[in-house]
Amino acid sequence: MLQNTDKTPINYTACCTLADLTHQPTIEAQKIKNAKRGDINFYLCDNIEFMKTKPDKYYDIAIVDPPYGIGFSDYERGSSGVKVKERYTKNGKKDWDKGIPTPEYFAELKRVSKEQIIWGGNYFDLPPTQCFIFWYKQNPVLNFADGELAWTSFKKPAVCIDYRYYGNLQGKSSVVDAKIHPTQKPIDLYRKTLALFATKGMKILDTHGGSMTIAKACDMEGFALDICEIDEEYYNNGLKAYDEYKRQTKLF
Repeated sequence: MLQNTDKTPINYTACCTLADLTHQPTIEAQKIKNAKRGDINFYLCDNIEFMKTKPDKYYDIAIVDPPYGIGFSDYERGSSGVKVKERYTKNGKKDWDKGIPTPEYFAELKRVSKEQIIWGGNYFDLPPTQCFIFWYKQNPVLNFADGELAWTSFKKPAVCIDYRYYGNLQGKSSVVDAKIHPTQKPIDLYRKTLALFATKGMKILDTHGGSMTIAKACDMEGFALDICEIDEEYYNNGLKAYDEYKRQTKLF
């Protein structure tokens, strides 16, 4: 039988908890759409407005994957001629990768979190760091990158996460997570990241939910998560995928 949390209605809230009473929400923040699933909270909102409702250092770690500003949405994949922005959507073309987040975004991210892990950090104006994450994808295709970089605020040696991810291959099998977003990252990548940088009891923030695979990883590893997504179609698809994952786990 499904738990009630899987049937929790989606509400419009000001997204402030009792701990946030000194941070009154703006008019924009009051429009935030929220769905709670146990310790995982999904928000359909502008992430800057959301962060403005949180006190300083409210989150232990922010693990985020912002747009890189490389025009990826205009890329064509395969021989079909279909551009990335036309895939995984029923509501028309999406141009989410035309630019990078604003300085205000990065300032708010640093304010509300004690540590940050920012995928695509090599595309942004961030301070020097000794701890980059290199995700090695084992990609044999010459015109695709061997991996991706994440900038971190941690004072520790750089790390490599070796996890195969290309085409229809993922990890040690050919079974991949159902793809619902063009830049979707695998669940196991987030699980490995949490194992390397987080400890039990930490509160995690993701400001760019996308496919929301990090929500499944946080649930599997026992972390509380607040996750934001501004696009309603991606938000609904991500929430649906998470609920389906929870239903499957209850069957076994």
